[in-house]
Amino acid sequence: MLACPILINEETPEALSYICLKYICTCLDSISYRDPVNPWMHHLLPGVILPNEICERLLQVFQQEGNSVDDGFANLFSDSRCMPLKRLKLRNSTLGNEALKRLLGAHRLTEVDLQRCSRLTDQCFETLNATSDQLLSLSIGDDTGIFPKTLHSGSDARMTSAYEARGFMLRAPKLKRLSLRMQCERKYFLTLLRPLRSLTHLDLSCCGGLGCLDYLDEMQCLMSLVLYNVQGVQSMIPAICSIKSLRHLDISQANEKHGKFLDENQALLLLIQNLPNLESLDISGTNLAGTGAAVMHEGPVNSDSGVSDIPGLKSRAFRPLEFLGLYGTMHGACHRHDIPAKRISGDANEQQILTAAAAYLDRPEILQKVLNDLYHLFRFESCQDLNMALTLVLGAMDRHRTEKHIQISGSATLFYIVKGKEKQVFVPHIKKRIVSTLLNAMSAHKDDDTMMRNGCLTLCQFKIPQDVLFEYQRLVEILLHIVSDMEQEGFVQRIGIYLLNSLACQVDGTQKQLLGDMGAMDKMLRIIEDRLQRRHCDDVLEVAWSTMWNVTDETAVNCQRFLEGGGMDLFLRCLNTFHEKEELLRNMMGLLGNVAEVKHLRPKLMTSEFVNVFANLLDSNTDGIEVSYNAAGVLSHMASDGADKWTMTTPRREDVLSRMVGAVEKWDLNTERNINYRSFEPILHLVNVNHTPECQHWAVWALANLTEVYENKYCFLVIEEGGIQLLYALLAHEAPYPRIKELATKVIDKCREQFPEHLVFHQEMSSSVECSRSELVLMPVLAHMDQY
Repeated sequence: MLACPILINEETPEALSYICLKYICTCLDSISYRDPVNPWMHHLLPGVILPNEICERLLQVFQQEGNSVDDGFANLFSDSRCMPLKRLKLRNSTLGNEALKRLLGAHRLTEVDLQRCSRLTDQCFETLNATSDQLLSLSIGDDTGIFPKTLHSGSDARMTSAYEARGFMLRAPKLKRLSLRMQCERKYFLTLLRPLRSLTHLDLSCCGGLGCLDYLDEMQCLMSLVLYNVQGVQSMIPAICSIKSLRHLDISQANEKHGKFLDENQALLLLIQNLPNLESLDISGTNLAGTGAAVMHEGPVNSDSGVSDIPGLKSRAFRPLEFLGLYGTMHGACHRHDIPAKRISGDANEQQILTAAAAYLDRPEILQKVLNDLYHLFRFESCQDLNMALTLVLGAMDRHRTEKHIQISGSATLFYIVKGKEKQVFVPHIKKRIVSTLLNAMSAHKDDDTMMRNGCLTLCQFKIPQDVLFEYQRLVEILLHIVSDMEQEGFVQRIGIYLLNSLACQVDGTQKQLLGDMGAMDKMLRIIEDRLQRRHCDDVLEVAWSTMWNVTDETAVNCQRFLEGGGMDLFLRCLNTFHEKEELLRNMMGLLGNVAEVKHLRPKLMTSEFVNVFANLLDSNTDGIEVSYNAAGVLSHMASDGADKWTMTTPRREDVLSRMVGAVEKWDLNTERNINYRSFEPILHLVNVNHTPECQHWAVWALANLTEVYENKYCFLVIEEGGIQLLYALLAHEAPYPRIKELATKVIDKCREQFPEHLVFHQEMSSSVECSRSELVLMPVLAHMDQY
């Protein structure tokens, strides 16, 4: 029967149990320890005992999160007293024979579902046979070779096999559901199936060598028979007609040439007349719907016949089927008007397409076509049932991670779903589900240009980095692969480096360091080297510098990586080769400003060549004041170490400082900025440098400009980080000259104006020059607390 997928629920948040299970999946050490000899093997921690429902859910969530069940993870379930299972459902696992044998032997399983478990062989069959007394459901996929390929172990096919001699292949007296994908002989299926008389559901999709199915005549409990993609169904019709208990029959085909029946109208009519309990019928991909339109009966219409555009279903006109599969039927049957069915799979409208997607979730060759139909529906029309569409697309992608074309079609549809006007209603846990599914697909097909393009474009519809922080490391890995290993100058590389740069913005130092640890600096430097060798300046080159600018922000280890990777040489070469590129120059100088903030790295910048370059850039009008501003910032930090650290004779320190002050005074205090400060700590450090007032001049001008133009954001940051106390200390000191104190007063006044309730201004603070940095930071916080 047609499965009804569980809809993604916008209203209900993620269950606490699901959140906990996801945590366990990402941190298996919370319930297990690794074998000291074989580190890949997990052992359950002493005292950990979970109920059956939680164990099965853990296995499900582990796979949903993109993990493959291997021997090491499966070992957690080796003791049924601590981790009991009744249902074993594995998909795309790398489980081996011995691990499966342990699971089968340890648990009294009622359901076993093994899909795409390519390492399993028929060595497990007898273990399965010996432990199947309680088995109710068994499903073996086409890539899982548990069943023997032949009845005979020897070369003489005339000999009676051991299975025939004992009267059965599979000893499963309670088995209700069986699904197989095999190519064998009629005798094989007869020996396997005839003893299984309790079967209610039998799925023999894609099986070959079934014969005429006459051995099913004793299965009087059979309610569902699926013969999808089975050849020679016409010869099986008499046997099918004898199974009066059937409620669901699927004889659909993926290949049109195998779906041609002789006297198709009569063949369908024969099935309908002989299967009185039929509620669901799938004839997709066949000619059984006939070619003509409805033919009205002359005279009165009795209760057994009526109008139907499908001649073979005329008798069901007044008793319509619950489901009728017409997807890909010849002569476009799904587009006809009078179809005696409540639900129809087809491509005529949205409802039919969504019904088809739900019906064929486990049939990748058909599902790919349905997803293409859904994609065109979103692209050229509109989809009313967005919730169902999203549920089905995510379900399809999660089920078939290794099927590239399903991932491509699914991700293309996801793009239009999240791009649409409805995207704002997605609650966080649904966003997480979409992002995780996309990353699973991108990880599985990371060398496919189309898949990576679809994934990146879809991710761009989310808020970066906020919506992807929970998958930060995995996304970084994918993007680093894109920018370094995929086609240079291609669209995918450009969008990949854009996303990587966005990931480096507005995150804390831990994540910035993680980016560096994963090789971001090295890969950016290699991109720059490539562009220099080809003398080609493009947006990728500019964003590579921007990414390093963001990654080095208050992250000393990444600044060091830049220097050790030959970054300064690349800076000079880019400056000489692409000197007219304003955006590039701004990004490079922003990066060098971060490097100059690191005290132990400043000596590496203290060369005549570098300092002359920085000094000359003080007069630059590139990108407004940004390049000049950053050059002054670099020189201020270098000069803040004192005259004895200025180790070169030319240019002279006092000459550089004089040029720097001249540049600062040319800037308009109301200039809007292309910069974003998370912290003022490096600038506030310079406010304290009384031995070199020129450094204070640049720092206080920066604070005055930012609090004047972006008062709501930066006034509070000055207060929060103890800047007001530092500025009072500056006003009380004799070293700063009047212009510096004038700018400092502007900052204090602006902060008082914006946030008077956050400050208690004590005039005596001006004498607190000796306060430690930590004390100064605490003062406004304590003052704020006193108000309450």
